[in-house]
Amino acid sequence: MASAWAGKVRHTSGTVRSRSRAPAQTTVLRMRPAATPWGPATVVEQVSLPQRAGDKRFASIVQLLETAKGELLVRFAYTTSGTARRGPVTLRASDLERLRAGLAERPRLKEALMP
Repeated sequence: MASAWAGKVRHTSGTVRSRSRAPAQTTVLRMRPAATPWGPATVVEQVSLPQRAGDKRFASIVQLLETAKGELLVRFAYTTSGTARRGPVTLRASDLERLRAGLAERPRLKEALMP
């Protein structure tokens, strides 16, 4: 009996490309889980601010999270590989301008920060 996966291209991790890729980046963002001290949450909206300090490249992110009970949380974090990491987040004045511009496109996050 032939396998259902016969002839499919597999990645080195063993996943099948057609079954593991989301159709759009927006979908991935909205479905992405986030661990918090209050339990699991879902990323609802996010503003990402790419930054550089010398030869170091990273991004500061501001995320609107929603728990299973519907509670909204705001997380400030930084990322070097797409994963939110703990640590201090430092923004320059020019980064704050970019944050304001990004919030214009994310109304729920903007409302959470500036009711």
